[in-house]
Amino acid sequence: MSNVSYYTAEGLKKLKEELDYLRDVERPKASQAIAEARDKGDLSENAEYDAAKEAQGLLEMKISKMEETVANARLIDESQLDTSKVLVLSTVKLKNTGNQMEMTYTLVAESEADLKAGKISVNSPIGKGLLGKTVGETAEITVPNGTLKFEILEISRT
Repeated sequence: MSNVSYYTAEGLKKLKEELDYLRDVERPKASQAIAEARDKGDLSENAEYDAAKEAQGLLEMKISKMEETVANARLIDESQLDTSKVLVLSTVKLKNTGNQMEMTYTLVAESEADLKAGKISVNSPIGKGLLGKTVGETAEITVPNGTLKFEILEISRT
């Protein structure tokens, strides 16, 4: 079962660079650690060897998952996005109707989310609640500690 994920060119490039680093740098390090542990003697009582093998297994699993993610990644053509409603890569200016605070978020793929940079995942509760909304609409979003209401003030593209 494939999980298609949508990425910006920058996000996909970053993902591929991380995968290349794991393959080209971390994988040889793991093999070297196993070889060094093997050289220390009896493998049946060698905790260092067991730990190195386990670390290699975890690394290979991470590489495999990343390869699957890259294989199922789709690049978003920003020029084709509708600017009348909230979609992936929309920058949305919101007003919390409860406390009247205004905030601006950009909706991005899960792997590109960075709250400090104002980037939230389209899979987050707030991201899901904003998708498809237009300027002037109110999004009522259930979050773990209650319900929030946001008025959509502005939608733009990154």
